[in-house]
This record gives sequence, C-alpha cells and structure tokens, in this order.
Amino acid sequence: MVGKLLLRGMLAGLIAGLLVFVFAHTFGEPLVDAAIAFEEANAQAAGEAAEPEIVSRATQAGLGLFTGVMAYSIAVGGLFSLTFAFVHGRFGRLSPRGTSAVVALAAFVAVVLVPGIKYPANPPAVGSSDTIGVRTELFFLMIVVSLASLIAAIALSRRLDERFGLWNGAIIAGIAYLVFIGAVLYLLPPINEVPENFSATVLWRFRATTLGMHAVLWAAIGLVFGALAERHLVAKSGLRPAFR
Repeated sequence: MVGKLLLRGMLAGLIAGLLVFVFAHTFGEPLVDAAIAFEEANAQAAGEAAEPEIVSRATQAGLGLFTGVMAYSIAVGGLFSLTFAFVHGRFGRLSPRGTSAVVALAAFVAVVLVPGIKYPANPPAVGSSDTIGVRTELFFLMIVVSLASLIAAIALSRRLDERFGLWNGAIIAGIAYLVFIGAVLYLLPPINEVPENFSATVLWRFRATTLGMHAVLWAAIGLVFGALAERHLVAKSGLRPAFR
C-alpha cells in the first residue's frame, strides 16, 4: 500500500509543481529581474566589473526554474505520502481527504510559515555573501525546531485528549506550541541585511510571492493527494469514509 501511496504522492507533487511554476514565473521572476537590476546598478556605481553570465537569465527563469520547481515538488509529494501513510487513522475518524488536508496545513505552518516569520525569503541583492552560511544554518535550525515542536504538540494533544477531550486538548497543545515557538523566535538572532536604498515594494512583494508559492504547493499536494489516496483506500476497503 505504501508504494502505491508513494506514486500518488509523487503524482500530486508533479501537478503541484506545474501550478507553482506558473505562479513563480508569472509573479516571481519580474521581481527577481528588478532585484538583479538593482544589484547591477550598485555594482556599476561602485566601479565594479560586470560578472560574466554563465547561464542566461532566460534559461534561469525558464528551464532552470521549471527543473528546480518540479524536482522539489515531486520530492515533497513523495515525502508527504510517506507521512500520510504513517499518520492516517491516528486522527480519529478523519477521511483520507481530511487527513491529507490536516497534514498539508500542519506542514505549511511548521516548514514555511513559522521559519519565514523569523527569516523571510530575500531576493537577489539582499544579504551578504559573508553570512550566507550562518543564515542558512539558522533557517534550517528554525525548520527543525518548528517541526519537532509541532510533533511534540500533537503528541501532547493526544495525551490531553483522554483527560480534557479532543477540542480542549488540541487547544491547550496549540497554545503550548505557540508559546514555545514565540520564545524561540525571540531568542534566535535576527538578520537584517537589506540595503537602505532597496525598494521596499519589491522586497515585500518578493516575500509575499514566495509565501504564495509555498501555499500553492502545499494546498495542491494536500487536495490532489487526498483525492487520489481516498479513491485508492476506499476502493481497496470497499467502505465509504466516515467523514469527508
């Protein structure tokens, strides 16, 4: 069963990747061009020589973007299906579609939203090459902490369910997660390397577009995989899901 779910997860990732590519190419690439133009203008004003273009901008925005997005989306879809296979049946009487939606929403919050609050995405020309290693380490540390905290909150919710009921246990565990994450966000060092004369509009739109790309990815995977998994599991069991 896991193998068939894995194939469906990768298919959901492929469909999600196509949607993300269209979104990123339409809304993201113009902002990248604006940031690159800013960077080149600053370099020219400082008398620096122009860097050779190893890969053309057209290739980067076309084939390069498509390849990267599709590879990432298919891999995420596969991992998503494995996570689904592990948690399905552990959320009470949720149907496969419901489980898929819950997992997708939780992953979006833990992997994208929470880390992005502390360390949001930046376009080209924003950030120093000297600190890229530190920035990368802090960002992935934030992802690991957020995921681990979410898993701990879910485990806490299941334990509290026996004493306080499903909803009360979930609310208490959710508050505990928010309090802990708030403390982590406060304690981790901030990073602000945005040039003073960089366009605030471009920066804001780039970060919003990046968040939108991830929202499209996780929403598409959650919905498409949920439909595919439900069809497979219901057909296999011969039963209709309790809740849709």
